[in-house]
Amino acid sequence: ESNLEVTGIDFLKSQNTQQHHTDGYNIKNLVVRRGQAFHVQVSLNRELRAADKLSLRFGIGENPVKDKGTLLSLKPEQEDFNGWKISVVKKNGKECLLSVTSSPNAVVGKYNLHVKTGANMYKPENGVIYLLFNPWCEDDVVYMANEAQRKEYVLNDTGYIYVGSAYSIYDRPWNYGQFEEFVLDACMYLLDKSKLSLTDRRDPANVSRAMSALVNANDDSGVLLGNWSGNYINGTSPMDWIGSVTILQKYYKTKKPVRYGQCWVFAGVLNTVMRCLGVPSRCVSTFDAAHDTEENLRVDVYLNERGEKLNSLSLDSVWNFHVWNDAWMKRTDLPEGFHGWQAIDSTPQEQSQGRFQCGPCPVKAVREGDVYLPYDSKFVYAEVNADRVYWVVKKVNGKDKYFKVGTETQAIGKKISTKAVGQNRREDITREYKYPEGSKEERMSMQRAYSFIRPSGMVPRSGYASTIQTLSGSTQPLVPKEPVTKTGLHLEITNTEPLHPGNPLEMTITVKTSTPGNWTVDLTGSCQLQYYTGKVQANLGTIKETVKLEGTSEMQIPMKIAPDAYMKTLSSLEDEVLILVTAIAEVKETNDKLTKETSMRFQYPPITVQMPETAKLYNDFSCAFIFKNKLNVTLENCKLLVEGLGIFKMTTFDQGDIMPGRIMKSEIICTPTKLGEKKIIAKLISNQIKGISTEKAITIT
Repeated sequence: ESNLEVTGIDFLKSQNTQQHHTDGYNIKNLVVRRGQAFHVQVSLNRELRAADKLSLRFGIGENPVKDKGTLLSLKPEQEDFNGWKISVVKKNGKECLLSVTSSPNAVVGKYNLHVKTGANMYKPENGVIYLLFNPWCEDDVVYMANEAQRKEYVLNDTGYIYVGSAYSIYDRPWNYGQFEEFVLDACMYLLDKSKLSLTDRRDPANVSRAMSALVNANDDSGVLLGNWSGNYINGTSPMDWIGSVTILQKYYKTKKPVRYGQCWVFAGVLNTVMRCLGVPSRCVSTFDAAHDTEENLRVDVYLNERGEKLNSLSLDSVWNFHVWNDAWMKRTDLPEGFHGWQAIDSTPQEQSQGRFQCGPCPVKAVREGDVYLPYDSKFVYAEVNADRVYWVVKKVNGKDKYFKVGTETQAIGKKISTKAVGQNRREDITREYKYPEGSKEERMSMQRAYSFIRPSGMVPRSGYASTIQTLSGSTQPLVPKEPVTKTGLHLEITNTEPLHPGNPLEMTITVKTSTPGNWTVDLTGSCQLQYYTGKVQANLGTIKETVKLEGTSEMQIPMKIAPDAYMKTLSSLEDEVLILVTAIAEVKETNDKLTKETSMRFQYPPITVQMPETAKLYNDFSCAFIFKNKLNVTLENCKLLVEGLGIFKMTTFDQGDIMPGRIMKSEIICTPTKLGEKKIIAKLISNQIKGISTEKAITIT
């Protein structure tokens, strides 16, 4: 009788990948998810008999061995081996159809498959199988029950990242592109590079923590080099990316950090990596996010006597927005009650256990004030819950003295946002991170958090500690309240005209009082340009007025900045800037003080995309991008960046200068290579404006 030999193996890629929701991956190999059966068809030199020895061997890592669970030798109808099992579905002459089910907590990564028959070992071509986390499998810790959520958080390869300021949020379309060529291989390379043991690679908590470290280049020459300096000469400006694909492809090709990223780029790339590996994830934007370096739940802001914010003194900062990610999983390492969304952050802000990594931190722990739980929950809690304290620095006898002019207890961690499931709109998820301001639950959560974090007393902590005046009676009450003043003093800052570059910036500061009496209010107002990290780039103007108010009344003080005061700065900066308006009000009669700040973004004319609503696979269609410069200024060095996943690779068009009133039109011929709804993203960048984005969907049939 001839020895049994394997003559071929068919991985039945199209049926397996459809069942495993992995048919999108642009890769020759079979990609499947753990804990779910897949089929392989084995061709033999003769019929399989009962006495024959046939086994499938799956090996992972450098040196697969059985007793470490990194070499799995599976025989049909045998009891399972480390949670894996294999069975014969049907035999048909020399063909044998086998079903393989991996363990729902199998190591995630690349497995080599060999088939052993007696003494013969068969090594198939493309015999490397990629095994991913499985949100469709109830026994996998990343299981997500809702199909619409799985579609959004695992399978959607485009989305929006919310940026701007709490006063004016806008959406930045982003291509995650987790199914594009080399992206999965880049993620597998990161897993190997992470130095996680194979056992650690079973658990998404370990994997997401490692990925938060590897998406930034600090410590480990990871994917992206952060740069907030404003100088991006030898790389790509963070504003110029419109998706993760180019970044991950370039990194995989060169194995060197890609230049440059800022928080939304880090979050966009980490989101791609997590979705690619099969962990449900979303980008989360927090407006007015505290970067509290000392974990004392306080961020100090220093102003000069003109009410202008000073960069040099602050160790802490409040970012207009900060973007991180939530990844979905059961936390088997924590007590019950902390399953679900976990915050992870790959922007290099603070070291955690000696590396720039952050999370996973249970979002429920942030809400409940359980800030002793791993990982980094104190830092995340402070990002959304710190107080903001304003100090005016005055020269007294030649020395700097600090005067407190306001405390805001509800200004940090506002409008926490992510893309809604299945819809192109913003969803506010603040309630998942925090109880409503002023509620009983919020007070209890805060008391709990404060028992683990020691908030400091009310002393300014600038870089010049020696000049500090200690303010008596400064210990912080356990539950700080918004200060209610004797006059019911209230400030509001709004813009009265659209904030178009090249036009005057017209704003109004409204001063209100609401208690009986005659009040004299000294108002100081300033307007500055700042980066989203809170760093001031230019002082544009200040006002000083004395307002007389009686009882319940209000007065509007206009503030106008001429284009000449800011256009030069705007054109010379590489980053997008926001308009920061700060107002300080002091009531003469009662010595009440109040400070308020608002950041606003510039407003731009739109780009429109013209193309058919549907197109046929592999049939060319034309797509036109049209932009009319409705501003009063020439836009210099315009670049149009476009990308459509499954349609065309990222392309840059140089458009030169676009004069006021002129229309730019660019056309591209597209050949769709994938079915379904596809999106085209376009972004226009010039010296004066740093990103007008748009997107348009097309259905490929």
